[in-house]
Amino acid sequence: MKTDIRCVASELYFLPVQTRVPLKFGHELLTSATIGRVRLRVQDSSGRSAEGWGETPLSVQWVWPGSLPYEERHEALKAFTIRLAAEWPRFNSSGHPLEVGYAFQRERLLPVLKEFNASRAGREMPLLAALICCSLFDIALHDAFGVLHEIPIYQTYNARFMNRDLAWFLTPAADTNVSFSGKYPSDFLDAAPATPLPVWHLVGGVDALDAADLAAAKDIPRDGYPVTLAEWIQRDGLKCLKVKLRGNDEAWDYERLVRVGRIAIEQNADWLSADFNCTAKNTEYVNAILDRLLKEQPRIYGMILYVEQPFPYELEEHRMDVRSVSARKPLFLDESAHDWQMVALGRSLGWTGVALKTCKTQTGAILSLCWARAHGMTLMVQDLTNPMLAMIPHVQLAAYGRTIMGVECNAMQFYPKASVAEESVHPGIYARRNGVLDLSSIRGPGFGYRVSEIRRELPAAVATHGF
Repeated sequence: MKTDIRCVASELYFLPVQTRVPLKFGHELLTSATIGRVRLRVQDSSGRSAEGWGETPLSVQWVWPGSLPYEERHEALKAFTIRLAAEWPRFNSSGHPLEVGYAFQRERLLPVLKEFNASRAGREMPLLAALICCSLFDIALHDAFGVLHEIPIYQTYNARFMNRDLAWFLTPAADTNVSFSGKYPSDFLDAAPATPLPVWHLVGGVDALDAADLAAAKDIPRDGYPVTLAEWIQRDGLKCLKVKLRGNDEAWDYERLVRVGRIAIEQNADWLSADFNCTAKNTEYVNAILDRLLKEQPRIYGMILYVEQPFPYELEEHRMDVRSVSARKPLFLDESAHDWQMVALGRSLGWTGVALKTCKTQTGAILSLCWARAHGMTLMVQDLTNPMLAMIPHVQLAAYGRTIMGVECNAMQFYPKASVAEESVHPGIYARRNGVLDLSSIRGPGFGYRVSEIRRELPAAVATHGF
């Protein structure tokens, strides 16, 4: 097509941020993060060019849990991202961003990861980590395509701009009569995005819930932001609370859900979700907690909208039948949902929903969304503590994706000052008011960042190719 593009240049930046309070991921604490931001230039067959932006937190603890030292994993993520900055302009594939992004993941990302890991025996970087490094480039590709054609990117996921229908990307489950022939992502997306959008607050495993926690805690910041759960609910009008659990301490997890549930009831919040972060070893662990809640705390049990990724994310290695859990509550894949093939495997094992994330690439998120929705699975869009530009594609995916209940956004809890420049242009996205986000400031081509209006000073680029 005349609209086809290819990447011709990249410029990569690393932006460090510090959390105001720690965020617990499984067995680790996150106290800082490196945000990867890239500027890509694309070109069509006539020589017209445009630039797009993409950004993702390189969240070490989430994408690469394990016993290796944090800094070793952190430096590996940065090194791999720098490597990808050189790979994208060399990749000759052209087409719609979904087509180019899909081809890059299949033809370049996996070989580059294999080469990168060749000298790292016993310290191999996992695929999920490679996807997060790739995602900022993929997001920028989608943004640049919209900018080049002067149209919002979500208006391009159709036959007018795509060379191939979804049947080229996706294979239906064998036990269904689903067909992707003649179907495009636009068939599975809302034509008019939801705004305002209900927003979820993350209750971290070391977050203070009440005054008793404050009395026992150390280094509680006194910076004008809320410090207890009740204060957050009151200030932001929150209705939805995502509860981080341990997954290896049944008594603690049960008590945590009860304590958060009681505060939610007192403060008129409506919904809870339970996130075990891949740490539970078997279905009996989760079922025991849910069954006890049903018996002893039926109101709190009823408030749990879904359960998120209790079990190890390597689905192919841990083919656990989870139907006993999903019979009790909707059960959502998160870390496991690398791509639509893993979503398909999850469905065959009894998972009923998918928590999408742009940090696994915009391309992957859109394709997983289409596969899941075609097969009757429920959707959610979960946060990776996305600040700055990373927030904007994140909330749009939820708005267009018809999620079960809005979107999770927690950067305003953990590094609220990181997004001051972007908040000046998009005040409704970086501040939660009355339990919702207001996306009405998003406008213009691509992702509607309005980058030219955002006064963000960038550090020196760590890699430049083609500019």
